[in-house]
Amino acid sequence: MNFIIQLLIDAGILLGMTYLLPAVRVKNYVTAIWVALVIGLLNATVGFIIRVPLNIVTLGLLSFLIHLVVTALMIKLADVLFSDFEVKGFAPAVIIALVMAIVGSLIAVF
Repeated sequence: MNFIIQLLIDAGILLGMTYLLPAVRVKNYVTAIWVALVIGLLNATVGFIIRVPLNIVTLGLLSFLIHLVVTALMIKLADVLFSDFEVKGFAPAVIIALVMAIVGSLIAVF
């Protein structure tokens, strides 16, 4: 149940970022849900494979930054996979990843 709630919130964040950042485009909420699902799956698989060695090398000291950059990379990868989702540049992807991380942390607390 928490996964579904997190998925819907991430989709809402993606849609919200389209209004705040001119470099982000999402066609509709259904597309945002699919993109959020793919970003979550990519983070759980490919992102995990990328994060683990980097966390070992940095001894976990830069864990948040590594997670942020890897999530931004997964957002850019989702940009390539979906024609109805577009992120122009890496900086908007990092901003989206940062907002998703902050909201996810707030939800985990409550």
